[in-house]
Amino acid sequence: MAVFTLRKVNLTLAVVTLLSVASAQTASNRVESITLTLRGGEFERALQLLQPALQASPKDPQLWTLQGLAYSGKGNQKAALVSYNSALKIAPDYLPALEGAAQLEYDAGHAAATPLLEHVLRLRPNETTSHAMLAVLAYRKRDCATAVQHFAQSGSVLDSQPGALHEYGACLMALKQTEKAIAVFQRILAAHPEDSRARRGLAVAQLGAEKPNDAIETLQPLLMASDPAVSTLQLAAAAYEAHQDTPNAVKTLRNAIVKEPRNVGLYVDFANMAMTHQSFQTGIEMINAGLNLQPDAAELYLARGVLYVQLADYDRAETDFEKAEALDPQQSLSAAAQGMIAEEKNQNNPEEALATVRSKLARKPRDPFLWYLQAAILAQKAPAPGSREFQQALQSAKQAVTLQRSLLAAHNVLGKLYLQAGQTELSIKECRAVLQDSPADQTALYHLVLALRRTNDRSEIPELLKRLAKARQDAAKEEAEHNRYKLLVEPSTQRKQ
Repeated sequence: MAVFTLRKVNLTLAVVTLLSVASAQTASNRVESITLTLRGGEFERALQLLQPALQASPKDPQLWTLQGLAYSGKGNQKAALVSYNSALKIAPDYLPALEGAAQLEYDAGHAAATPLLEHVLRLRPNETTSHAMLAVLAYRKRDCATAVQHFAQSGSVLDSQPGALHEYGACLMALKQTEKAIAVFQRILAAHPEDSRARRGLAVAQLGAEKPNDAIETLQPLLMASDPAVSTLQLAAAAYEAHQDTPNAVKTLRNAIVKEPRNVGLYVDFANMAMTHQSFQTGIEMINAGLNLQPDAAELYLARGVLYVQLADYDRAETDFEKAEALDPQQSLSAAAQGMIAEEKNQNNPEEALATVRSKLARKPRDPFLWYLQAAILAQKAPAPGSREFQQALQSAKQAVTLQRSLLAAHNVLGKLYLQAGQTELSIKECRAVLQDSPADQTALYHLVLALRRTNDRSEIPELLKRLAKARQDAAKEEAEHNRYKLLVEPSTQRKQ
């Protein structure tokens, strides 16, 4: 988290200065003595002086705040927070206590910092550091709309915090405000020209603004390094390709693959490039090289299946799609399902996620999305057809579509379960219901192909595979943009350029 200090100077000295002025106004020798002791860094002595003062005036928010400063100076942040909160119970608008408590909560990364900082801004709307802190906290929650609003009001306080500026740029990119993002990353590089992460961020923003030539120029210092990072090469390849310099794009991407031959994303990028230039067999050969090293990569089978479709080799395409499904059942879930399941944390602990959904269902038994989510979690566990869990998944999906016929994700889960149960016609019906409203739904297209293979009428399969390949190609483009965005939101762990 970016390191900010309220009032842009050392918090203890700032607040003590305020308090010493107040003490002069009240002519309190005792308070003046305590503030002078704090200013001198004698925190233990200050605590000793505060004990009788608080006994005499237990309702004085100034004294409680001074005690918070003393404890904070000693490194006892828990006791300091208790003292600040005691002051705020007496005087909720007491600014020094608000700032002290907000600083401690922010430094600890606690959500409680947000309402405190918002309270500070109600009292001092133009307090730039509070805006900067709220921006960082919003960014951590992936609330970019709120983060950008506060970053914009942070002013020059961000200049000393390149990490916060980077987060500002990342959020602007997430909101598709590419020109503003370019300006932010240029601001970082003006002060820190050696910041390779900011340089990549600027290139991502320039690429997003359809300025590939600018992106290439931005990346040149990194590309000229003795050992450029794979992320730099991958980004440069995308910029070259967008600039219609395919030879350099291919060369750069091949260099990246040589450096990191087990990186599945690089092979997928190459396959997408091959698709664009109708070099389908070349793309297949590169995917084959990737599969020799990563034989269980579902993404590679999907990519190769798309290329086989372009060659009208439908049998091999179906085989690859089926292999991808077997390796990664999540590939068959809709984007909504994947997102919600990830939110329920079932990838790490499916039983915990299931328990969470069931507890919600107990309170809201007619919520179609909860029934769907239960079905999706159970389905992703791949229960055997006929088992108790399989039947529960099937009944949950049925309940979801009964309660909300328009819930396409539930139809997709139900279609998959019917297919696994051997109820082919019912599976076909569910797939067609989805495709009627969402013609490019990859899940429904794929399951419809599998279901039709079990019938006597396979005439529709080639056209469905073409639609699936097109949908997958479009999704791959979106995924490439998302991966570039990940360069912005994930701090680099490597020192290479």
